[in-house]
Amino acid sequence: MSKIQMSVPLVEMDGDEMTRILWKMIKDELILPYVDLKTEYYDLGLENRNNTDDKVTVDSANATIKYGVAVKCATITPNAARVKEYNLKEMWKSPNGTIRAILDGTVFRTPITVNNVKPCVSNWKKPITLARHAYGDVYKNAEIKVPGPGVAKLVFTAADGTVTEELIHEFKGPGIIQGMHNTLDSITNFAKSCFNFAIDTKQDLWFATKDTISKKYDHTFKDVFQDLYDKEYKNKFEELGIKYFYTLIDDAVARVVKEEGGFIWACKNYDGDVMSDMVSSAFGSLSMMTSVLVSPKGVYEYEAAHGTIQRHYYRYLEGEEPKSNPVATIFAWTGALKKRGELDGNKELSEFGGRLEKAVIKTIESGVMTADLARSAVGDNIKTVNTKQFFDAIKANM
Repeated sequence: MSKIQMSVPLVEMDGDEMTRILWKMIKDELILPYVDLKTEYYDLGLENRNNTDDKVTVDSANATIKYGVAVKCATITPNAARVKEYNLKEMWKSPNGTIRAILDGTVFRTPITVNNVKPCVSNWKKPITLARHAYGDVYKNAEIKVPGPGVAKLVFTAADGTVTEELIHEFKGPGIIQGMHNTLDSITNFAKSCFNFAIDTKQDLWFATKDTISKKYDHTFKDVFQDLYDKEYKNKFEELGIKYFYTLIDDAVARVVKEEGGFIWACKNYDGDVMSDMVSSAFGSLSMMTSVLVSPKGVYEYEAAHGTIQRHYYRYLEGEEPKSNPVATIFAWTGALKKRGELDGNKELSEFGGRLEKAVIKTIESGVMTADLARSAVGDNIKTVNTKQFFDAIKANM
């Protein structure tokens, strides 16, 4: 069989630990036998980020802007233990945070559902899509460790020299300070992406934050969403019979478990990070969720929503066969291949991505799955397999 050709490369961002092993297996087993794969490769493994002073992460984001489509493996965001483990020069920032700061946009995350794995929340009948703002907040913060007594102030100096300041706290002893920011342009782009996605998919849109406590920061998000809805989107929403509403984040968390699903839940950056993990896990597994960053620059970055599966990696290093669920990482590749095909008018490439996704779903629904899914699967034909055996079953279904 002749391989499917590509005219424009994907940006390929390799990653860390167990997902790096899965990354190679996916390419070798499921893509390279069928596609003459063209990628511009960037090694975002922690060792290479350290060796390049994290320049490789910036380079990969800029390449994404150039080529329009990227696929990213899960990467380590180091803490103090990781600095010691990998002998790092410093505690490098989150690669996702760096990339998203350059690309801006919104991350849309949707559970991958199969008919023999039921959600932990019995009410949920349809997928819930998390729309996560991808710029600023805690992911682009500034922090200070306060050594002792003193005064902390929030100070802004305008271009004309005008100074605005607010007292943060008068410290009587050691403490910590964190400064966050966002921009009106980015918040507006986030809101537009959410409204447009709701219209495209004909789903209700929720937006939730904490404006009652954060009366300027969070309230600005609320105001931007409401103003845009009233001026630009209300009539279209009403024509389609879909709804937009705002609620507090704690109210949204309480309400979401009583809903049937089938809507978009828009959250600020950190809230979206936490809630997407909760939703994906409750639908079956952290490894069963698609994730795509849609940038106002017109570019797309596909990734798995989960981390590097550290525990499995250490077992792998001890000689254990890989047993991790690769579905989210497979769907990152298929999403990128389908989008590359769509943008380039390459129907064969797009159709290949769709066929591979269908083969994955068919495999799981036939009862063949990894242990994380088997724990919540229903039926009497469940067969728990390791990663290699799972790939073999997918290939048979291809």
